Amino acid sequence: MLTYPRRLLATAALAVLTLSAVSCTSDKPAPATSAAASAGSEDSGTGAQSKFFVQADYDAQMAMREARPDGPADRPWEQSIDPKPVDTAEYKKAGPYHLCFSNAAVDNPWRQVGWKTMQAEVALHREITRFTALDAEGKDDKQISDIAELQTKGCDALIVSPNTTATLTPAVAGACPKVPVIVFDRGVQTDCPVTFIKPIGGYAFGAAAAEFLVEKVPAGGKVLALRISPGVDVLETRWSAAKVVFDKSDLKVVGAEFTDGDAAKTKSIVSDYIQRHGKIDGLWMDSGATAVAAVEAFEDAGQPVPPINGEDQQDFLKKWSDAKLTAIAPTYPTYQWRTPVIAALKILKGERVPKVWNLPQPVITQENLATYLKPGMPPLHYALCGCEDLPGYPGKWGGTS
Repeated sequence: MLTYPRRLLATAALAVLTLSAVSCTSDKPAPATSAAASAGSEDSGTGAQSKFFVQADYDAQMAMREARPDGPADRPWEQSIDPKPVDTAEYKKAGPYHLCFSNAAVDNPWRQVGWKTMQAEVALHREITRFTALDAEGKDDKQISDIAELQTKGCDALIVSPNTTATLTPAVAGACPKVPVIVFDRGVQTDCPVTFIKPIGGYAFGAAAAEFLVEKVPAGGKVLALRISPGVDVLETRWSAAKVVFDKSDLKVVGAEFTDGDAAKTKSIVSDYIQRHGKIDGLWMDSGATAVAAVEAFEDAGQPVPPINGEDQQDFLKKWSDAKLTAIAPTYPTYQWRTPVIAALKILKGERVPKVWNLPQPVITQENLATYLKPGMPPLHYALCGCEDLPGYPGKWGGTS
């Protein structure tokens, strides 16, 4: 998904798992106008709109927030919003299967939770007897090389989670004629993959957080926006949607700073803005991984924590509950790491899959916060892992029963 700060473990560049048949087993806002999308309000402080902003995609995601997904209610990773299935008969073949995975990185808690979840999903399926994964370690050039290498491994299907959008597009496009490709998490600028799997998307995340601040922050209040890094589609669209919301409001965005997803840098930036402006009335974040560090900056300054958004990471949810924060947590569910494996098997069996597989994307509010607090799970665990029914839970995810 995203480039978060806490690099908790070094991962091997190559992981080859050979699995035997018996192995482990809110109200929708009005659509933005073209004018709002192309230029910032002179008073809002949001600057120019991102080149990643696409009005039609924004409108579609705003509508999907209210849509009812198709699929089993108890398995959201198998659900799809507004699916438009495509025929996959050309890829049908008999098993057993060798699945391959080009992973952007395992350099943050979100990706670590997702990677554990994907491996557990693979282990459920006896027809998958080989699973080869290459870790690009957050490097575009390495992932380009990884994708090329995987095409020589006899993969029956290739799953890709791109490191960045534009740079990885040619590598994905080059693989499509040779093997069925499933892209998930971050997108690429080609429609050649058989399916692209994602939660509703960045626009929905960014808008939900910004709308919350517009509701909770007094008129004329100062908002600080914290971003991770430029150039990743899902992050760019989060900020793009927030900009649309803020530009229509009477709030003032006093800064939009890149944190590199680093907790210490996040805390330093927030502290600097508190000193510079005397008071910050709202904090918008395009990722919640460093939300606790941001909260601590206000606490260290002896100031009340303003309305803030985070994500479904346990440390933030616990801080929210314990400190009685005014908060919201749009999510980017880690259960999406199960879906590419399920999609790959459907494709190899000739079953139809959505061309764009839009997964539901819940929002955590004060009303449902207790549902997502998971006793016994580590601080960096993500609540929407969809892993509770998988073998080895909670231990394999660092939890205690």
